[in-house]
Amino acid sequence: MATSRRRRSRIAVAAAAIAAVGLTAGLTTGCDAVNKALDCVQTADAIADSVTELQQAVESAANDPTQLEESLTSIDKNLDKIGDKTDNADVNKAVDDLQQAVTNVRDAVKNGDETPDISPVTEAAGELTKVCTP
Repeated sequence: MATSRRRRSRIAVAAAAIAAVGLTAGLTTGCDAVNKALDCVQTADAIADSVTELQQAVESAANDPTQLEESLTSIDKNLDKIGDKTDNADVNKAVDDLQQAVTNVRDAVKNGDETPDISPVTEAAGELTKVCTP
């Protein structure tokens, strides 16, 4: 009888251990998803700030053309952060679209456009913010 109790006790302990491992894995995975979403939101917020700076830089490009390049570089850095932290297809597409819009503005500036159209950057940043919102 004692052997039977020990066997049941071992099975119960093993089942409890397996359940604990499963629960811990589920919680860890859930936390990773939440952390990724928060990183995305925070970075999208930083990009929104950079887009605002870009708008101001375009308005004052005649006074300080370096502000425009600094704003574009800031957006690029934040896009790299999001791209490295997510495997979400919608976020990746929004990052790619915003990156292309930034490249287009940068090319326009290099080609002599002192007041490039940044509306595609603004629209793409809005889309990124939308897909990053949990």
